[in-house]
Amino acid sequence: MALRLGQALLRNVGELRFEPTAKLVTARVGGRVVLSTSQARLVWEPGRVVPYYAVPEEDLTADLEPSPDAVIEDPGFVFLPDGTRIVTPGRFDFHTTDGEVLTIRTDATELIGAAFRPADPDLTGYVVLDFDALDEWYEEDERIVAHPRDPFSWIDIRQSSRNVRIEVEGAVLADTTRPKLLFETGLPVRTYLPAEDVRMDLLEPTSTRTLCAYKGEASYLSFDGRDIAWTYEQPLPDSSQITGLVCFFDERVETYVDGERQEREWSPWS
Repeated sequence: MALRLGQALLRNVGELRFEPTAKLVTARVGGRVVLSTSQARLVWEPGRVVPYYAVPEEDLTADLEPSPDAVIEDPGFVFLPDGTRIVTPGRFDFHTTDGEVLTIRTDATELIGAAFRPADPDLTGYVVLDFDALDEWYEEDERIVAHPRDPFSWIDIRQSSRNVRIEVEGAVLADTTRPKLLFETGLPVRTYLPAEDVRMDLLEPTSTRTLCAYKGEASYLSFDGRDIAWTYEQPLPDSSQITGLVCFFDERVETYVDGERQEREWSPWS
């Protein structure tokens, strides 16, 4: 029987996984470099779909100390349609594998629980670092945002001439024949539309902002008080094709492609 690769990647999501990276990884706290290593590894704890950097302890120019025990009341799991349990991305305050929680201490800063020493022989001498706890991350000379990039996840953007129409309760919010389709590993296809083909007069900018490791910072637009679309005004270089375009949550609108209503695929935003 043939193997579907997307399912194969999820098949091992319940295991502790790692992958070496040849990139020079550096990190700063308060303007000071606390890490510089060419021996980093990407680590996914069981149930995680977003990786963290694991680095040799000897490459940290900061002290590591045992961290106070924390009581986690809500671990923040998400369940896929097939029942697979996924850890909510961005949650570093609890761990799904054995190990020791550590505090990172510099002369000026104490980052409680920002490091984790896994009890696994393949990761001996390494500590996993909380991406959000450190101020700045770089791969080579390029800034990394949101989280480390997954080498098994990719984005393709393609110009299309399909007719795409967006409606909410009968109101047409967009209609175009020049969308750009963004294909991202493991996620639904996203349709980015020229602002000229969107009823921007019906949408209100909101204060919501999110970061994507592949696209950059998104700002959001609402309809009837609910965030319903987003745009990247200054995306990262790899996603420059979607600059200023508007993308709707297909999970929250009715999307028609060439006159056919699209089924709403499951996603973490469903």
